[in-house]
Amino acid sequence: MKRRDVLAGFAAGVGFTLGNGYLWQLAENTYNREPLKVQLDADEPIEDLFLDEEIIASFEEGIYAPKSDPVVLGEKLQSAIDAVVNEVSDPEPGTLKVLSSADDLLDRVRYFEREFEDDLYLPESERPLFHSVFERLRQTEKTVGHGNFNLLSFDELFLYARNYGNVGQFSRAELDLVDKLFFTDARDYGFFGQKVTTELTAKINPNDTYKVPYSGHFLLKGGSLDHYRQLESDIGDSLILTSGVRGNVKQMHLFMAKCLESNYNLSMASRSLAPPGYSYHGIGDFDVGRTGLGYANFTEEFAHTDEFKRMQDLGYIRIRYTEDNRFGVRFEPWHIKVV
Repeated sequence: MKRRDVLAGFAAGVGFTLGNGYLWQLAENTYNREPLKVQLDADEPIEDLFLDEEIIASFEEGIYAPKSDPVVLGEKLQSAIDAVVNEVSDPEPGTLKVLSSADDLLDRVRYFEREFEDDLYLPESERPLFHSVFERLRQTEKTVGHGNFNLLSFDELFLYARNYGNVGQFSRAELDLVDKLFFTDARDYGFFGQKVTTELTAKINPNDTYKVPYSGHFLLKGGSLDHYRQLESDIGDSLILTSGVRGNVKQMHLFMAKCLESNYNLSMASRSLAPPGYSYHGIGDFDVGRTGLGYANFTEEFAHTDEFKRMQDLGYIRIRYTEDNRFGVRFEPWHIKVV
């Protein structure tokens, strides 16, 4: 990871960065501080991220906000953040979204369907093109089937587009829009998760997947499939798989659909669904639900089911997007974290 990327992510309020993690805890509990152990996802030494030696020492040993003066360390940390922001050279307009506080980010998680002042919308000039691409994706899903569409790569999509008249070949402008949607930095939307699939044409090998009977969905063999089978065994037949492994084409289609539901608000869409390339469904996560609950399985209602409560008691289940997550995503009690 380049140092500039680390700095930009730090300044933008990425959930797993040191500054946001500290501010989050400081806001929750100023005086009764437990040490925060921090691990950087970067190649740079910690000294390259913080200019004040006292702050460096604090992070190396675990953060403590002294009862005698809990504000001083916070002010020094803010100065360090300001220095990091100033060090990022000539950012393009709109590429850095600096949230004012951890509370601001939490508000977006809690009120994910609310419009915020700095939400990013799809430009009106691109909306007809957006609809055209979305319709080609919809026709492709009808052609190949819902389950197979989950595994489809973009290379395969373009092949279907050339050979099936109901899909139709993508224009140059449509391909450019696909590129833009995939390669846009999701922090522009206010989504602070990691990009886990960096290649647009990444392919899921069908031989590495297993189609779960009666679900219409696939799971990656190994960790994901084993995890689901153990969960199914522990909970029983009332637990169902509602979404498994998804390729970039499927995630693009879902994100575009959510954008249309959100009146072209890309930021609002990203609060409900990871943009293409950012979904852990592409590398192993899966969704579960309760038999007969229908669409409510994808709402907080699932958190009130007996299945969810029993899942929490198992001890080995982790939820990807918790109620207090720092990725800018709504609470997803149904989304099982595997990787």
